Order: sequence, then structure tokens, then C-alpha cells
Amino acid sequence: MQLDVVSDTVCPWCYIGKKRLDQALAMHGGDNIMLAWRPFQLDASIPDGGVDRKAYMEKKFGTERAREVGNTIRDFGAAVGIEFRFDRIQRSPNTLDSHRLIRWAGTAGHQDKMVDILFRRYFEEGEDIGLHDVLVDAAGEAGMDSDIVRELLAGDADKELIRREDMTARELGIQGVPSFVINSKWVMVGAQEPETLVRMFDKLLAKEAEEAVSAAL
Repeated sequence: MQLDVVSDTVCPWCYIGKKRLDQALAMHGGDNIMLAWRPFQLDASIPDGGVDRKAYMEKKFGTERAREVGNTIRDFGAAVGIEFRFDRIQRSPNTLDSHRLIRWAGTAGHQDKMVDILFRRYFEEGEDIGLHDVLVDAAGEAGMDSDIVRELLAGDADKELIRREDMTARELGIQGVPSFVINSKWVMVGAQEPETLVRMFDKLLAKEAEEAVSAAL
């Protein structure tokens, strides 16, 4: 079963969803599940260099609502071991380059680890994951070749590919993240509870097995 997780690196619910997915895979065992992370930019209009996060969030939600949303996310994050430190985040970055890095990490066999690293650095350590120096350092932490990553980031490699993948997700009807796409046919939206994910895995793997048997007859 191919499991594509569509997410953005500055989406707090995607970080929560990642932790719940990790729990679900541990509960299920992950047998016959091939996992890949796919890009989705919640706001591709953010310029290179990012914008002031506090002003951005207050413009988007309003001051009081932004505070309420932050408190809710912190509570859900704490339940899965995430210490959200929104007070440390100074900039809301454009996430295109972070998605490029995740894609390259996939070719190096470090994609899932890279996703974790970027979420942690942004949401818990307050690092600006729009900065190339931060992304290069994150690549080194994941076990990638930092020099190669720096050279790639300096150019336009895979920018259009990331934009096309983002568009493909929207053409599938995805408007919110995280979204879980199974075998390019079924979509489940939201940071699902681990038990819900396990039931989904079992049901769809059984369905795929039945279809394979029927096709062989």
C-alpha cells in the first residue's frame, strides 16, 4: 500500500499528524505500507525571506483568535510529546525550499527523518526553515551531504516539480493538510487519531488483497 502524506512544513496540525502517524505505524507494524511525504504550500505568496510571524498570524486570525488557536494547538501537541514554542518563531517562511529538501531527502533514504527534523526545528526551536543555512544544517543532521544540498538550494532544482505536486494535490480535491492519500485513490483529511489510522490501514490492505485475489482468478 502506498501512503502519501500531503503536508506543509509550517503546519502545526501536520506535526501533530506526523506524531500520530508514527504511533499508528508502530501499532500496526507498518508491513506493506510504503510512506512518502508530498508538498503542499499553505501560503505560496509569502516572499523569499518570509514575513513577521506575529503580524502574519494576527492579520490572518485576529489577535484574540490567534492566541486561542495557539493554546489549542499546544494542548494537542503536548498529548503527543510536542512542545510547541510559538514564542520562539520570529518569521513565517515561504516553504518551497523546505519541500525541495524533503524531496531530496527521499532520494537519500532520509525523508521521514528530515520531516521530523524540520518540524522540530521550526515549531520547538523557532528556527527559520526558509533560510538556506538552516536547511543545510538540517540536511547534515539527517545524514545528507551538506555541500551538495547547499549547491542545490542555490539553484532552481525541482522548484517547478514541487509546484506541480502541490497543484496535483489540489486537483485531487485536497484543500487542507495533513491529508493521507492511499494508492492514489482514497483520501483522508486531518490529523487522525492513531487508532483511526490503523483501522484504515487494515481495511484498505484487506481490500487490496481481495482485489488482487479476484484479479488472479
